[in-house]
Amino acid sequence: MKPATKRAAFALCSLFVAGAFAAPPDFSGIWTASRDGKGGPARENFAADFNALSSFTAEAKTKIAEYRALVDEAGDTPGGWCVPIGMPGALLLGGGYPMEFIQRPEQLTILFEAHAEVRRIYLAGPKVSPVDLLPSRDGYSTGHWDGDTLVVETIGLKESVDQVVAHSEDAKFIERYRLEKDAQTGQRLLKADVTVVDPAFYTKPVTFTRVWAPLENGRMMDYDCTEPAWEDHLDMLRRQSRAAAAAN
Repeated sequence: MKPATKRAAFALCSLFVAGAFAAPPDFSGIWTASRDGKGGPARENFAADFNALSSFTAEAKTKIAEYRALVDEAGDTPGGWCVPIGMPGALLLGGGYPMEFIQRPEQLTILFEAHAEVRRIYLAGPKVSPVDLLPSRDGYSTGHWDGDTLVVETIGLKESVDQVVAHSEDAKFIERYRLEKDAQTGQRLLKADVTVVDPAFYTKPVTFTRVWAPLENGRMMDYDCTEPAWEDHLDMLRRQSRAAAAAN
């Protein structure tokens, strides 16, 4: 082999090895739905946009209508009863609460400040068989790297008609996460395309996109939905105690 040919082959091999062993991007940090990085909800009407994209089956329409008839008059929501939103609604960061990504080679952990919801995406190790999964609102998520994109698949879900992205227990979510830069500001952004595959509730797969910015000088705060109810209970006990003391 000629020296020039050897050098070209060595360079190509080096590029291949470097690409094969390049570290994946790091999504670690606290992210907010507001593009200005100062916290707060995204300025959009996600429900209207999602419904415009979606084509619900007759089964889904019936179940959603039944649920709405139960809760609309009272204005009840899962969150009002300390029930976490679950997937994929948690990704909307309702109320402007942020989320934190903690990334390790074998696992990506997502902490949602709202309802102290925790999601684990397993990147290594054997997968749990679907028959051994206990259905939950967040389901069971596994992921792998496709270049600079993290591809996540979520199954093992409970049926949910109490969030915008209603779904059956057989739904599957496919998320594709990547880092981008805002073309105008150069700001670092985290973007995810989320595809809902659920023949029981949708006539065809539907995909929506979420974009988050780093929360500037922010931190995650404690969230305890039940604490106000406990404090109200203590106030009631104090009133009862004072009334009993006054009666004596």
